[in-house]
Amino acid sequence: MKAFLMYRDRDFGLTEAPPPNAADLSQDLELDTLFRAMSGEDQFLLEVAKKAVVASLREPDAIRYRQQILADCLERPEIAREMYSIAVGAIERERKVWGWMSTARYPEGTLHRSVEVLQIFVALLKRLRRIADEHGREFRSEGFTRFFDMVASELSDEYMSIVEDHLRRLGSRDGLLLSAELGKGHKGANYILRKPWQMSQGWIERLQGWVERRLALKEPSSFFYDIADRDEAGFNALSELRGRGIAHVAAALAQSTDHILSFFNMLRLELAFYVACLNLRDHLSRKGEPISFPEPLPMGRAVLSSHALYDVCLTLSMEERVVGNDVTAEGKRLVMITGANRGGKSTFLRSVGLAQLMMQCGMFVPAESFRANICAGVFTHYKREEDATMKSGKLDEELSRMSAIVDKIIPNSIALLNESFASTNEREGSEIARQIVRALLETGVKVFYVTHLFDLAQGFYLARMDSALFLRAERLPDGRRTFRLIEGEPLPTSHGEDLYSRIFGATTARNEILTNSL
Repeated sequence: MKAFLMYRDRDFGLTEAPPPNAADLSQDLELDTLFRAMSGEDQFLLEVAKKAVVASLREPDAIRYRQQILADCLERPEIAREMYSIAVGAIERERKVWGWMSTARYPEGTLHRSVEVLQIFVALLKRLRRIADEHGREFRSEGFTRFFDMVASELSDEYMSIVEDHLRRLGSRDGLLLSAELGKGHKGANYILRKPWQMSQGWIERLQGWVERRLALKEPSSFFYDIADRDEAGFNALSELRGRGIAHVAAALAQSTDHILSFFNMLRLELAFYVACLNLRDHLSRKGEPISFPEPLPMGRAVLSSHALYDVCLTLSMEERVVGNDVTAEGKRLVMITGANRGGKSTFLRSVGLAQLMMQCGMFVPAESFRANICAGVFTHYKREEDATMKSGKLDEELSRMSAIVDKIIPNSIALLNESFASTNEREGSEIARQIVRALLETGVKVFYVTHLFDLAQGFYLARMDSALFLRAERLPDGRRTFRLIEGEPLPTSHGEDLYSRIFGATTARNEILTNSL
């Protein structure tokens, strides 16, 4: 049995290699905040979230397949969580069943453990079948429809009845009926476990046969041999005979147990992604933050259109709601973001990267609406604070990280640059950045660049590129920040005086500026 709740035609796995820039993505986009909200302090959910979010899908149909399954989970979260708890319960209860003996050496121990485990699994499979019967028609997604159809067909009442009957026989303490043949050297061969004759008779027939044998009214159809209590060799021989007779059955049951366990493991793994999404939705809904399913567009033409797009990690780390942005960047491969300090530029850049990742793993996005083209990869180049681990200057470190990105980036990717090359002077930093941005654009990479380098931004603005969009952090006449971005020409100032005034007071700031000018 297969779940197929993450992909149409294959299983989801935790062994898939993460993208080569996963560490930078986690640091620059603050993904740990997102993962913690999704996991709810559950280590397994945390591991699944880390793997699934950065493992981007590259086909719109694959994304929509997951979106539809997640939509079902959002509408019926209690059912999704119940199925997840069934899978978790099966795995945890199986671990508690004692048994370490190998099938080859101790088939009887293996048989006993397999019967006990399968009895647990059968009870849980019946719960899963009950959910399919009672709620299967309420789910509309292709993935869940196929899953519930599979459960209904493969776990039919007739099949479950047969399985329970076999387990009841194998778990019976009435002894085992074996058949064997004489082989070479008069040794036993072809040991086969048989269905006990008592099982084929009704209770009246069994009682009548027992009375007749006791009263010697009927010749016995079989003969008995009693082993003395202290006959250790006899008991060992009997145990060996039993082992030979049940070896094949024990092996088959062990394989069946492994097969069902693998199904529960996969069901748990794939449902974990959706349970993590439910956890995140609960966090955001408590704050009244909007979410929506994005519209994924094929690779090629650069598209990004959003309404009330916000930084999900920022809102998860503060009590207040955060400001969202409306952006229309149809056919824009370069989005240059400038403006006032602490005006929301870096926050917007992070919101774009997070929304892109969330869209491409099949999640909802933190916005009232969002549509964008699929990207072959998401790459970030953020400024780093200088620390003792750096082996060279900040500019060398920035160039080294950019070189690593260039080695890995491919056409139709997106590059998020946050104040890159601001560690050197205006002229040098602008020239370095200008050449890199041009090379990325010529390669077919979409670039979002937050910068205070006026020479860089103004140069691209004056080029009047049809494929470029220029956004500016809004600043009101009194210096207040709205944390919204508006379309506008780059300005030669970042209004650092506003921040100085907020800290030291407006009069002190003006006097300081006059003194410096003299």
